[in-house]
Amino acid sequence: MRSPNLIRRLTDARSTLSKSETKVAGYVLDHAHEVIKMRVADLAHGSQVSEPTVIRFCRAIGFDGFQSFKLNLAQHLGSGGVYSQFAVDDNDTVEDLRNKVFDTTIGTLLTVRDELDPIALERTINAITRANRVEFYGFGASGSVAADAQHKFFRLQMSSAAYTDPHIQHMSAISLGRDDVVVAISQSGQTTALLQSVRLARQAGATVIGLAPRDTALSQECTIPIYVNREEDHETFAPVSSRIAHLVVIDVIATGVAVKRKPVLKDHLQKLDTSQRVLRKGRVLRSKVNGS
Repeated sequence: MRSPNLIRRLTDARSTLSKSETKVAGYVLDHAHEVIKMRVADLAHGSQVSEPTVIRFCRAIGFDGFQSFKLNLAQHLGSGGVYSQFAVDDNDTVEDLRNKVFDTTIGTLLTVRDELDPIALERTINAITRANRVEFYGFGASGSVAADAQHKFFRLQMSSAAYTDPHIQHMSAISLGRDDVVVAISQSGQTTALLQSVRLARQAGATVIGLAPRDTALSQECTIPIYVNREEDHETFAPVSSRIAHLVVIDVIATGVAVKRKPVLKDHLQKLDTSQRVLRKGRVLRSKVNGS
């Protein structure tokens, strides 16, 4: 399945393109804004390939010609879908680092947004809305996403829990039933202990939703896979943008569930907001007293 995100498609396709077509892909990625104003001859010259190679490149990534490729690229640029990849350089200033981290994260979010399947999201929202209990499983950075998700659904008056210990996950999984939902979160989609918990939950009859990359063991084990196709860079200074993407996907799901449950949540959310305001005012008052 080709990604609707053109930049992601170009990046993914480089491993399958011919050597000369890869040169065209690299040039486009480095000069995207200039390419939309070029002719075939201009791109061929810039990439140091022949004009027929440019046409073959366009067809190899799913377009019938150079004009349709340029149109799609222009639309992609207009939506703000091109951001530089993160790479630390010893000469980077703080401003450079700021821009690189933000651009990489924004680029990841736009890619994940474009690739999310609305049907899978709707199935997930419906399953969680009907659920008797919702549990979130994750390890490491995904564990913090699970904890944040539990907090969101707790606010929606849903019985929920987050587990980041494999033994407790296993005990939880075998206690679930057909009316329960597990949301398993993984950046790699390959964590053995998480896969074991997911299998136990499915054997118990629970619906399992997986946030993981496509074609991974976790996405294949789940009842409803939600593909978050961002493989984390393991370089020391790389930002954990996939964790942020997972947080945003959870926000989308929580918002959908809140809309479904709005009739029964209205009074509760008003009371919750009032209690939070009282707490905030109490903190301000104590600060003033202590300061005086």
